[in-house]
Amino acid sequence: MQETIERYQRHTKDVHTNNYKTTEHNMQHLKHEAANMAKKIELLEISKRKLLGEGLGSCSIEELQQIEQQLERSVSSIRARKNQVFKEQIEQLKEKEKALAAENAMLCEKCGVQPYQAPNQENETLPSAERSQNSDVSTDLFIGLPEGRAKRLLLGN
Repeated sequence: MQETIERYQRHTKDVHTNNYKTTEHNMQHLKHEAANMAKKIELLEISKRKLLGEGLGSCSIEELQQIEQQLERSVSSIRARKNQVFKEQIEQLKEKEKALAAENAMLCEKCGVQPYQAPNQENETLPSAERSQNSDVSTDLFIGLPEGRAKRLLLGN
């Protein structure tokens, strides 16, 4: 029985020693990993400051050109995303317009009212001179009272 107790004590002592060594090894590994992460964070902060235009005094021409190219790629990506969002919003608004037009037509039919017809796009884009070709407008300049103007027009100046 004594032998069993001694074996147990040696085994637990070995396990504690091994656990301590493993724990110590894990601690060293975690400290090393934390130091590496701190270095990466510092490099990312420096890069961020450079992209924001801060601390560029120590940059070489090549570094400045790389930063410029990276910013141009970023702007291009941002513009592409913005255009995509605008297109999606336009499509949503067109769908909403169709739904509202259908609802309006249904309500007009229900009330027995003639639905409102929006003017054609072509008519809206034409200048007013092209829309009304036969407009008789007097562009003469008259000085004096309005009755004198009417007499002059009747008399033919």
